[in-house]
Amino acid sequence: MKSPEAGRIRQALRSATSGDHQRVDDLFAGYALDSATDYRAFLTAHARAVAALEPAARPDAPRLSLLEQDMAALDAAMPESLPVPSVPTPAFRWGLLYALEGSRLGGAMLGGAMLARRVGADLPTAYLSAVHGKGEWIAFQHALDAAAAEGGEGWLDDAVQGAQTAFALFAAAAEAQRMTAHG
Repeated sequence: MKSPEAGRIRQALRSATSGDHQRVDDLFAGYALDSATDYRAFLTAHARAVAALEPAARPDAPRLSLLEQDMAALDAAMPESLPVPSVPTPAFRWGLLYALEGSRLGGAMLGGAMLARRVGADLPTAYLSAVHGKGEWIAFQHALDAAAAEGGEGWLDDAVQGAQTAFALFAAAAEAQRMTAHG
């Protein structure tokens, strides 16, 4: 059921973090996902961030095991996780969750193209194929709006900080992977 207000908090988070989100998209845009080497590097960077974020955000549909499955199929070891962020408030956790759940949209949309479709036919796609089921994204937005309504003053600021932290972890993971690949 849609309402005119549904997604209001998602829109506010999206607006407040658009620069952070664009930076992450830019850092991951250079990977040729049809190349086993590039795809392995892409998944390795994601694994570093997701392994840090999922314990803090506690999503209903964790995807770390799917990353592990894809990495194993590529004969790649799981990398060391980035440090798990502390979660000072429930709103901060919702911000982390917003970034994680948003990354599931369309198999992690990047530059308008569904990433899972860019992966080579002989490469595993369990992680990128774990998109929202029918109605799940709308339900998440309703839950986000409800949490904000109950959260009171300062809730949105804390949620923005959580989302920015999540984007910063993805950016740090991408930069660490680039440093590993290029010395």
